[in-house]
Amino acid sequence: MNDLIMTINGWVATEPSQHVGPTGARLTSFRMASTSRYYDREKGEWADGRTEWFTVKVFRSAAITVANSIHKGQPVTVHGRFRTAEWEGEGGTRTDLVIDATSVGHDLTRGTAEFTRAYGDAALAGDDSDTPAPDEGPTGDPAEDPADDSEEETEGSPVGPTSEEEAVELAMTA
Repeated sequence: MNDLIMTINGWVATEPSQHVGPTGARLTSFRMASTSRYYDREKGEWADGRTEWFTVKVFRSAAITVANSIHKGQPVTVHGRFRTAEWEGEGGTRTDLVIDATSVGHDLTRGTAEFTRAYGDAALAGDDSDTPAPDEGPTGDPAEDPADDSEEETEGSPVGPTSEEEAVELAMTA
């Protein structure tokens, strides 16, 4: 498939909203604005260019962590699959710019953040909640395996819909 993958830096324009589809799949969406800047040689100063507006959609367990971490007014970097969505509105057909995000994070060129891994969050059940935290033994009991203090990388579940039908279903509920 020839998807258009892009990375956008901008500002969160709306509070993230969470949705659960009929199959139980989770979706978090928010609007994001990105304004280009250029140097205006005639005025001798930096000026704002056109502002582009995007709808960002995040799926599955990432939807939960994004909803708990990102808030309106914060600078973010979003990476994912770009697509358009057309709909009928007042005055005719409208087009939304949509990014199905595979990665979302705060833009650390504009501030600081502290990372907290999402272990044991009950809302993540079904994705990777069976994986014990690094300081826990195989059953989740720290006393069971006190000698094993190694941290193993675990692969998370893929982000995004697994089929076109699921993508359409989730997009319609958003």
